[in-house]
Amino acid sequence: MQPRVRVQAEDFDAAEETRRLTEGDRSIGAVVAFTGLCRDDGGTLAALELEHYPGMAEAEITRIAKLAVERFGLLGLTAIHRHGKIAAGENIVLVIAASSHRQAAFDGANFVMDYLKTSAPFWKKEHGKDGSAGDWVAAKTTDDTAKDKWR
Repeated sequence: MQPRVRVQAEDFDAAEETRRLTEGDRSIGAVVAFTGLCRDDGGTLAALELEHYPGMAEAEITRIAKLAVERFGLLGLTAIHRHGKIAAGENIVLVIAASSHRQAAFDGANFVMDYLKTSAPFWKKEHGKDGSAGDWVAAKTTDDTAKDKWR
């Protein structure tokens, strides 16, 4: 099973992506979808600017997705990550994991997100509602800790 991986500026439709992933596959008994949104950080954030390393980002997400498919026996996996300037309330990332049973789908989606947060080459810059451009967002040790649980 080849995972579906995309890095794109355009928005995505989570319901449509789920339909595409599961269409015609009657062996799927569970689907877990995670959609990450740009939050307004208490009303101060207007947008996030996401940059990526083209080619490398897709390759790394594909590597992570293939690990999840193999490790959890997934029947389908979609991972979409946006780049560019994303306004508060808009979609950033989508991970959909499909399997015969729920636990594998939950674990597969969680695994992909934990690795995406730490391993995929993306950088985020905050843009405030006051028009200011903040610093690039630093990596968080909590993200590393979440990834480490899969070892």
